[in-house]
Amino acid sequence: MIENNQAIVLWKRCLAFIKDNVNTTAFTTWFEPIVPIKYEGKALTIGVPSPFFYEYLEEKYVDLLRTALYKEIGEGTELMYSIVTDNTNHIDIEMKGTERSVALPEAKPVYNGNKAPTLLQAPVVQDLDPHLNPNYNFENFIKGTSNEFSLTVAETVAQNPARTFNPLFLYGPSGVGKTHLINAIGTRIKELYPEKRVLYISAHLFQVQYTDSIRTNHFNDFITFYQQIDVLIIDDIQEFAGVTKTQNTFFHIFNHLHQNGKQLILTSDRAPVMLQGIEDRLLTRFKWGLIAELERPDIDLRKNILRSKIRRDGLNIPDAVINYIAENVNESVRELEGIVNSLLVYSIQLKREINLDLAQHIVQKAVRCSEIKPLTVNDIIEKVCSHYQLDVSVIHTKTRKREVVQVRQIAMYLAKKHTDVSSGKIGQLIGNKDHATVLHACKIVKDQVEVDKAFRQELEKIEASLHQG
Repeated sequence: MIENNQAIVLWKRCLAFIKDNVNTTAFTTWFEPIVPIKYEGKALTIGVPSPFFYEYLEEKYVDLLRTALYKEIGEGTELMYSIVTDNTNHIDIEMKGTERSVALPEAKPVYNGNKAPTLLQAPVVQDLDPHLNPNYNFENFIKGTSNEFSLTVAETVAQNPARTFNPLFLYGPSGVGKTHLINAIGTRIKELYPEKRVLYISAHLFQVQYTDSIRTNHFNDFITFYQQIDVLIIDDIQEFAGVTKTQNTFFHIFNHLHQNGKQLILTSDRAPVMLQGIEDRLLTRFKWGLIAELERPDIDLRKNILRSKIRRDGLNIPDAVINYIAENVNESVRELEGIVNSLLVYSIQLKREINLDLAQHIVQKAVRCSEIKPLTVNDIIEKVCSHYQLDVSVIHTKTRKREVVQVRQIAMYLAKKHTDVSSGKIGQLIGNKDHATVLHACKIVKDQVEVDKAFRQELEKIEASLHQG
C-alpha cells in the first residue's frame, strides 16, 4: 500500500509537468487514463488500457515521459508499463519503457478461430481487478440530511446486488460524494460476495477502451469482457453525451447485464431528464431502477465532514475555525478537505498555529469570490413570471390552467438547470409540489425544446435575462 501511495504521489507530480507541455485533448486522451501502480527500485510502473495505448505513448510521448520522470523523481528513474493484452480475461504484461514496442508481439494473445484469446497462464475469473478505491467505504462516509436517502439505498444495493434497485442511478453536482458512495458499494459487495466480478470505471475511460478496441480489432473481446461483469459501476455517465457509437455499444452491454441479473450502478452530475445528447432508449433504462440525488452538504454536515477530516489527520483546530470554514465553504466535500490541507501546509510553512486569522486568509484566497450574486429559485420565478406577464403568486396556487402550468414547469426546469437546489426543495418553492413533479416538468420542457424552435428561442431569451440583474 505504501508503494502504491508513493506511486500515486509521484505520478501526480509528473502529470502536472506533462499537462503544461501538451494540449488539453492529448492530455485527456493519453495521460488521464494512465493509472500509477507501484514505485520500487527506482522504477515507476504505470497501467495502460491496451497494447495500442502503450505503442502510441512510446512512439509519440516517450521523450516527454522520460523528461517528466527525471525532473520530478530523479535522474535514472525507469519507466515500466503494465499493459492489458487480453480484455476478455483481463490479462496484462509488464514492459520496460525503453524496450518500446518491438518485444510486444511475443506477448500478444493468439487467436484460434472464434475462440477467446489465450495465454499460457490465464487468471481465474475472480482475479479481475475491480479498480475500487479502498479509502472510499461506508465506514468513513459522513451521513447528513443531504445524502441520507442515497446512503440508505447504496447500503441496500450492496447487501443484495441486482435484487433491489437495478440500475441504481446517483446524481448530484461535483464533489458531493457520488464517487465515494459507489466505491463503497463495490467494496462492500466484494467483502460479502468475493466471487463476484465487480468493476469500477469512469465513462471517459470506457469510451477510450471502446475506441481502442475498434482501432486494434479487439471489439469482440471488449464486448465479451464487459458481458462477464457481475457488478458494473460507471462514474460520470454524462460523458457519453454526443458519442453515439459508444452509447450504442453500452446500450447492448446494459441490456445483456440487466437481463442476466447483473447489477448496474451509474452516476451523473444531473438527473436523467436533464441529460442532453444521450439517446432516449438509454435514458429510459436509467430510470428502470431507482434514481437518488445527493445534494450539496448543509452546514451541519459540513461541520461533521471537517471534524472527521481533522481527526483523521491528527490536527487540533479550534471550533471557531471549523464554524467559520463550514459557514463560508459550501460548494463541495472536496473543497472543505482542500481548505484543511491548505491550513496544515500554511501553518507548517509559516510556523503559525491554526487560528481564525489564518483560516480567513486561506478561505478568502481559495473560495470563489464574485460580485455577481448567485441565482436563487425566487430570482428565476420572478424572471419567468415577468416574461409571461403573470403575477408571481399565481404559480403557487393549485390552478391547472394550461398557461400557468407551463410557466410553473419552465420555472422548475430553469431552477434545476441554473441552481444547485434539490428537486424536492424546488418543488416546495414552486407551487409546493413534490420531487417527482419537478422531474416530470423538466422532461416536458426538455422534450418541447427539442421539437419546437419557437419555444426554444423563447426559453433562451428568458435564460439570457437571468444574468442581467
